[in-house]
Amino acid sequence: MANYKSSTNTTVTRDMLNFEEKTGNMYESIVVLARRSNHIAAEMKEELNEKLSEFASVSDNLEEVFENREQIEISKHYERLPKATLVAVQEFLDGKIYHRNPAKDQQ
Repeated sequence: MANYKSSTNTTVTRDMLNFEEKTGNMYESIVVLARRSNHIAAEMKEELNEKLSEFASVSDNLEEVFENREQIEISKHYERLPKATLVAVQEFLDGKIYHRNPAKDQQ
């Protein structure tokens, strides 16, 4: 599920014409990237919440809040992962994202 863990965590300057080649329209490519990025971010958030829910206590109140080392390490791990937009751009350029425009299909 989490192929984004092996992605690079650096930002690279890209030629916008590469994005236009995939769909024929730069703005359409950006919409595809934005939707995929939102999907990846939702997956990451869901996965993080599942892992952190293991540490949740039913009887927590404001006076009994204390730090849990495992919880902190999990949070730090997810902070170090590449951002969803970087993963989406790499997937798009590698041709791993399937996209279609229903408006173009009707024409």
